[in-house]
Amino acid sequence: MLAIQNYLLPETLEEAYKALIEKRNNKILGGCGFLRMGSQKIGTAIDLSNLNLDFIAEGENIVEIGAMTTFRQVETSSVMKKYFDGILPKSVEHIVGVQLRNIVTVGATVYSRYGFSDFITALLCLEAKVVLHSGGEILLEEFLKNGVERDILIKIIIPKSNRRAVFKMMRNSKSDYAILNISVSKLDKDWKIVVGARPQRAEIAKEASSYLTNSNETVEEIEHAAMLAVNELTFGSNMRGSKEYRRSICKVLIKRAILEVLS
Repeated sequence: MLAIQNYLLPETLEEAYKALIEKRNNKILGGCGFLRMGSQKIGTAIDLSNLNLDFIAEGENIVEIGAMTTFRQVETSSVMKKYFDGILPKSVEHIVGVQLRNIVTVGATVYSRYGFSDFITALLCLEAKVVLHSGGEILLEEFLKNGVERDILIKIIIPKSNRRAVFKMMRNSKSDYAILNISVSKLDKDWKIVVGARPQRAEIAKEASSYLTNSNETVEEIEHAAMLAVNELTFGSNMRGSKEYRRSICKVLIKRAILEVLS
């Protein structure tokens, strides 16, 4: 059962943050797509809708995505389609349906560090950073590992570059959560291989990425890099698939993604 005692629509980030840290059961509201799936009592529900955080902005060297930006905005954004082979729009376009993508927000997804998230997996291969009200600017990779204690995610920053990027996933059905998802990117000789929905949260396969970066990108080396990624990461089982199945499809998806980046 969901119970909310008070509702706050702050006019500034300072007001929102002050309310958040006032009591432990005060919560920031995102898109609220998954709020009713659990049972919790919220003291004060803090709605960020008035803080102008629903934006996708292109700067000279960066692209910024505001925390209240919806997946549908990411999916249809001309800026998002312009960079990194459109990996971010492609990562969200099959998530359930348009109705859900119209309410799920970037900030709530990333701050919650969902293991099943397609968006986080795609974002992680782009050297993205998160900007927090109190904690400041942090690499997404570090944020996913350590999280933060009661803060507000303001926006995501992605450095603009000629990085090629590909997102792949396996689902039981088109609108289901992914059994496994992967992203692969390349900037000059630098490769990044990311695997998520293992069902643990997304992680960079560093040994495999380093090997591929220092390789000649032959078919044999691509095969070996995919196997390195499978061996260095951990996989688990849940209702969508076993760890053995995830390991098997991981190697195939990584190889496909690498070859697509090179094509």
